[in-house]
Amino acid sequence: MPHPSLEFLGVRSEEEAFYRMLLRTGGVDLKEAAENSSPGEESTRSLQKRACELGLATIADGLLRPAAPAKAIEALIDRRVTLAREELENSAAEHDIVTSLLAERDAAPVSDAVAGTDRPTMERLVGIDRVRAAIDELTFFTRTESLTTWPSGLIPPQAIAASRSPNERILRRGIRMRSLIGAAALDDPGTMAYLRELTAKGAEIRISRLPLERVLIFDRVAALTPIDPADSSRGALLAREPGLVATLVSLFDRMWGQAHELPPPSGEGVGAEPADHRPGEIERKILESLCMADKDETGARDVGMSVRTYRKYVASLMHQLGASSRFQAALLARERGWI
Repeated sequence: MPHPSLEFLGVRSEEEAFYRMLLRTGGVDLKEAAENSSPGEESTRSLQKRACELGLATIADGLLRPAAPAKAIEALIDRRVTLAREELENSAAEHDIVTSLLAERDAAPVSDAVAGTDRPTMERLVGIDRVRAAIDELTFFTRTESLTTWPSGLIPPQAIAASRSPNERILRRGIRMRSLIGAAALDDPGTMAYLRELTAKGAEIRISRLPLERVLIFDRVAALTPIDPADSSRGALLAREPGLVATLVSLFDRMWGQAHELPPPSGEGVGAEPADHRPGEIERKILESLCMADKDETGARDVGMSVRTYRKYVASLMHQLGASSRFQAALLARERGWI
């Protein structure tokens, strides 16, 4: 009886056959395979690389091992969902769908609007629901940069749940995200876990021990500030006035310059490696990617982070290993038993 095909999950027949072979044999010794392969056997090396890209296999101790079937299917589904989401988001942006819908909502004539626009340069948004709707809309249209401050430093679970999806959407699209957080975050495990989650996906985050002003800035053309700094639930002011937005950007940059990088996890010194240091899961994935990925863009996509963050991790790992090249870093990591 023929087995079900993985084609519907984006896996070609030869890739599926290779994965099934790995499941039957338990894995492939990469060194042995390289020694026994002929110069013309590029297809095998290509299948090995592709299996890692798809999440069908991983490299450990010099072996290309098959991923557990349930984990492999989960990775394939996540990959398809991500690709579909990106395609739909790009299509919506290209067809200017949101703009056309906004035109319906804002059809009433505005006599003093700026020529060529249908939105006022200043809006008063009363109530948290209107503020969240505005953030969703502004996030959708953001194309280059998102700047945010969180003065209290404590991000409650409900706020994390509400911001996770739009933040991930921004980072997935390669948009630069800079966030300033109050120092109280250092003593809140939930907040710190979320901040590290964001940095792993490419966000730039700094901790400030000085007072911060609450502000959200999108593409340096629109900004949100609270109506009442002591009670953000009352609403916000949405500014599109270029002079005012530029002033708020300057304020953010000044606060950013006075803040400090997010500290490493407890037990890891900055610029130094403890004697018993072992790489975390993300670091292991990056080291494994160095064995297979020939470009930073490919490696970053394999581990699910931005190219900027991927390169930071690679530089840090090379420093820890004392490696002069990425290939040497992969070899040294294998010698230490890290991968």
